[in-house]
Amino acid sequence: MAIITRKLSELFEEFLRTYQDKSGEYKYPERLAQLAATGSKSVIVDYEDIIQFNTDLGESLLSRPDDSMKEFRTAAFEVLSTEAASYAGQIRNSLNVRLRGITDLIPLRSVDTSHLDKMIAVAGMIVRSSELRPLLMDGAFVCSNGHLTRVMQDGVAIRRPLKCESCEETRNLELDEKRSVFIDSQVLRMQELPEELPPGQLPRFFDVDATGDIVNAARPGDRVVLSGVVRAEQDLTIGQARSRVFRSKIDSNYIQVSGKEPGQIPITKEEENLIKNIAKHQDAFKRLVKSMAPAILGLESVKEAILLLLAGGPQTVLPDGTRLRGDINIFLVGDPGVAKSEMLKFASQVAPRGMFASGKGSTAAGLSAAVIREKNTFMLEAGVVVLADQGVACIDEFDKMKDEDRSALHEQMEQQTVTIAKGGIYATLNARTAILAAANPILGKYDPYKNLTENITLPIPLLTRFDLIFIIRDTPTAAQDDRLATHILDVHRKKGYTDLPPVQFDLLKKYLAYSKKISPVLTMEAQTRLKEYYLDLRKSVKEGQIGATPRTLESLIRLASARARLMLRDQVTEEDALGAISLMNKMVEDVLTDTETKTKGDFGVLLGQPAGERGKLSTSMEIFRTLEGAEKKPVEMKIFKEELNKSGRFKNDDEIDKMIQKLIKEGIIWENRPGFYRRVQA
Repeated sequence: MAIITRKLSELFEEFLRTYQDKSGEYKYPERLAQLAATGSKSVIVDYEDIIQFNTDLGESLLSRPDDSMKEFRTAAFEVLSTEAASYAGQIRNSLNVRLRGITDLIPLRSVDTSHLDKMIAVAGMIVRSSELRPLLMDGAFVCSNGHLTRVMQDGVAIRRPLKCESCEETRNLELDEKRSVFIDSQVLRMQELPEELPPGQLPRFFDVDATGDIVNAARPGDRVVLSGVVRAEQDLTIGQARSRVFRSKIDSNYIQVSGKEPGQIPITKEEENLIKNIAKHQDAFKRLVKSMAPAILGLESVKEAILLLLAGGPQTVLPDGTRLRGDINIFLVGDPGVAKSEMLKFASQVAPRGMFASGKGSTAAGLSAAVIREKNTFMLEAGVVVLADQGVACIDEFDKMKDEDRSALHEQMEQQTVTIAKGGIYATLNARTAILAAANPILGKYDPYKNLTENITLPIPLLTRFDLIFIIRDTPTAAQDDRLATHILDVHRKKGYTDLPPVQFDLLKKYLAYSKKISPVLTMEAQTRLKEYYLDLRKSVKEGQIGATPRTLESLIRLASARARLMLRDQVTEEDALGAISLMNKMVEDVLTDTETKTKGDFGVLLGQPAGERGKLSTSMEIFRTLEGAEKKPVEMKIFKEELNKSGRFKNDDEIDKMIQKLIKEGIIWENRPGFYRRVQA
């Protein structure tokens, strides 16, 4: 065994000294020499280089990592001593070798007892991270006579010396923290990637011990490729006896954070050429829209909007650090059975990175992030919008959520961050996620004679954060019903699509990932079109209406930029601007039309204050002021109701009662004595 160990050490040293890259440069002596300049304590070694140098050497690192890595560190120290002798002496006991690029990735679900004490590489998502804690590596123990005995530490419990090395005292050996050596440590939890999770199964996860300079290398929500050694750790104790049940964990050697760039799906050269050819087609955009959810008939405008959401616009970072979001948020309101959930499911699956959640079973912590206490330590756990960073979060049954849970999305939808301030812990996580939400009306069916805010129970500040809102109604028409019934029956009979989509699902997913690499900029023609449309919306505001806000203009820019991305253009053209305007017009006509006054473009509908409602409020206040007179006397409610009825602004007594309740709730009037009300003076 000593001969094998000696040979391993010599081979590792030979590799570090003699390996040359493609340009003929000695790769690792230079890397080791740079450690002194950067103050780093780890040298990163590419596993492919070791395999090219000596296959047996690479295999020994995977099959016998404890012995092999020990010899590798010794070899690295010898080479570092040649390159930077003084620095090598400083980090003699803390020098690490980290393996990067182990090619055979093992699925997290496939890790079992056959991998114990072996080096593996796995891909997954970090869902939890603990606080940083010192880990004892070299314990300094002092006896009652003041003699020092050092013991190198490993395992879970502290290893104490059996006796003092100087006076052989066996008792009163106390740990001296000041003279002991500690390193940073952290516990991470890595979970299977959502797209790799088998249907109907719970995600598999592993706790990961990170030490040294890879602490804080990954945060909750990051996708990582991790190399490390699988360990067995005793899980339980039964009374005084030790349990036979163990749990597995991973001692990390190297953590490579992936997913920082938008498209992480591997695309071959042939697929790239196919994608470019699709974009060159004369009807490219229509073909892409037709490929969206081909099992669902119609809803072209909704499909077009969701396609733009999946592509998204580029994020803009200003010189002062201010971020202008590029992700698009869309809200679908519709009758039961109009395929809202199916649309969301398709979007979450075709997105390069998509997450699906149902509002009924989701909490604020599950959607955003949470601080949890586990084993006497606090851990930060990521929710859906953090895990879907730079992707899409589809939230069904949005109306079934509790208000306090739904309010967790306010910050994310505009600032695209999730801030946690709890128990003395303050943390900000990235949540650059597009939100696609769906909800049912209050009474099941959407009432066309009521405005949007009367049909759903969502808070107004949340509604205004959606770029586009679509109302999908199930209106019986003979021709459409016949067409839809035929389509559904054909799908079931053929067990497939009635018409093959122009772009197949897998290629569409790669197309979207490829398009996200493009950051188009506005041309003057597109800028002029968007500006003219926005100013027209502002000018068309009539008395009593609320006009478009700057958020509307930003939504138009995002939609136009996303369309340019889908066409693989580096400039937003006039055609893209007109496409964005067309979608916004659809929302203006369907959603932003006051059902009472029939006026279009009334953005007060989103604020719960359409022109008709504001007119009723104004009339009510005028009548109340008239009745109280110059003396500001209390107004009898019975007389107030009679005068409101005479005004002709209200259809029935229910509307009058609703207006009175609104005045009381908003603190405009208050009950002075039974049956009499006063106005709250400004």
